[in-house]
Amino acid sequence: MALVEYKMDEHVAVISMNSGDNRLNPQFLEAFHDVLNTVEKQTDARVLVVRSSHDKIFSNGLDLDWLSPLIARSDHEAVKDFFVLLNRLFKRILLYPAITIAALTGHAFAGGAILACAFDFRFMRSDRGFFCFPEVDLGIPFFPGMLALIKKAVPMYKFEEMQYTAKRLTAQECMDHHIVHQTFHMDQLMREVLSFAKDLNKNREIIREMKKRLYKNVVHALDVEDTPYIEAGKFHI
Repeated sequence: MALVEYKMDEHVAVISMNSGDNRLNPQFLEAFHDVLNTVEKQTDARVLVVRSSHDKIFSNGLDLDWLSPLIARSDHEAVKDFFVLLNRLFKRILLYPAITIAALTGHAFAGGAILACAFDFRFMRSDRGFFCFPEVDLGIPFFPGMLALIKKAVPMYKFEEMQYTAKRLTAQECMDHHIVHQTFHMDQLMREVLSFAKDLNKNREIIREMKKRLYKNVVHALDVEDTPYIEAGKFHI
């Protein structure tokens, strides 16, 4: 099974993340980029839905088992290259020329929650899973692009609480604070997501232009060079 794969359902491309807890590392990010490029160039998809094949986890964020040794030995170039690649994926999803939907089929933690924030809509299963930013406990401060993405999707008053307490939000809490569009039991989630998606048969070019204008400030933050943070030792685990 590929790390990331897709199938078409009418004008909807359904992407499945298949690497277990879908930790973000270079191999996974490259696979995701490749599928996004294939869908854009080789299909007529006008909506993109991303789900996890794991029955409990959407994404648990950065692959710290891979990243921590690089940081420990001050391999700034490798760390920088990784975050450039990560920001490129965030930006790719943010500006994707189709309406994008994250189907949170399980936990979305840390970088996995930030990834979900890059989408236009989020749906979440109601019977299992949390949405959480545990970076305060991990010792990982947010970079500019991460903050911009989070603020796009999470109300500031709620993000302040989540950032400083690492509180885990349930699906109901996420809907109450407009972080997710709707919640459904896992047995209904994908059916409802696809029903919503199939009603969104919009022109790619107008969607592309709308996103370009709407997310200009977020894109600027994602383009900010993060190297000074790394070299100053401000990223630590």
